[in-house]
Amino acid sequence: MFESLKGARILVTGGAGFVGSHLVDRLLELGAGKVVVLDNLMTGKRENVEQHAADARFTFIHGDANHRGTLETVFLVHQPEYVFHLAALVGVKRVEEQPLEVLKDLDGLRGIFELSHYHGVKKVLFTSSSEAYGEPVAMPSAEHGPLNANPRDPYALVKLIGENLSHHYWHKYGLPTVALRFFNVYGPRQESSGYGFVVSIFLDRVMKGLAPVIFGDGTATRDFVFYKDNIECILRSMVKEETNGETINIGKGKPTEIKELAEMIIGLSGKDLKPEYAPTRKIEIKYRSPDTAKMEKLLGCKATTPLEEGLRITYAYLEEKNRTACVS
Repeated sequence: MFESLKGARILVTGGAGFVGSHLVDRLLELGAGKVVVLDNLMTGKRENVEQHAADARFTFIHGDANHRGTLETVFLVHQPEYVFHLAALVGVKRVEEQPLEVLKDLDGLRGIFELSHYHGVKKVLFTSSSEAYGEPVAMPSAEHGPLNANPRDPYALVKLIGENLSHHYWHKYGLPTVALRFFNVYGPRQESSGYGFVVSIFLDRVMKGLAPVIFGDGTATRDFVFYKDNIECILRSMVKEETNGETINIGKGKPTEIKELAEMIIGLSGKDLKPEYAPTRKIEIKYRSPDTAKMEKLLGCKATTPLEEGLRITYAYLEEKNRTACVS
């Protein structure tokens, strides 16, 4: 299925981040001819991709995907055939603290689409978000349904603009594109500080003997997708012509309440802890439940990893990482 990626020149912006680094691993496994990672390391880490440092097919560039001059040099020197645009300012806390910084991602969107069109890139994949739905009017949320017309945070606004540009460049200029609305991806390498995401934050706190902190009453739902399932969907979206110009949910289709997630993590740790509760955050969305029919039809894949299994794998990863850190 992925023959077109073998020997190909590929650019991954945000490639040192959680999802991006796992994507880079897989691209090199599949036989990509060159994988160029462009990352400013604001949220990404060199250690996520340092295992490829000796691979002649791998190039790391410490730079900002929102800087036009940097992008122009990358396209001119490396001539990518495929572009995975994952770079973005992410995390609820980070967006709350730096709302205007998110708008700088618009410069990156413009540069990626303009330069990809100019240089004849074969396809561009843009990673959007379930935030495009805002507080859902209908559930499960379908791609053709109501969107977040009045987003409460600039992150959702930027993602909607990116989707619009993706659609525009395919229909007006014939540049093959696809936009993916990620739901809650989790797994090894995800940031576990207060600026991270709920699964990794809960796991990290419980591992340290601290209670997971739930914002609100715990009945909010999220759709949790293990990173391996997410990566498979990303790759299929890139290589399938049927996805050109499309926007697709990438989810499991099985929403989980946050208090249930907390209880599952406490249970697998074997520790005597109980969740703590805090006031709901201002830009917190209550419910998330994706319609995955389009994903399953166009991509022919499902997110099959059980949440319990994915949590065990991620917990074991964090335990090993902590042990290694203590030894060193």
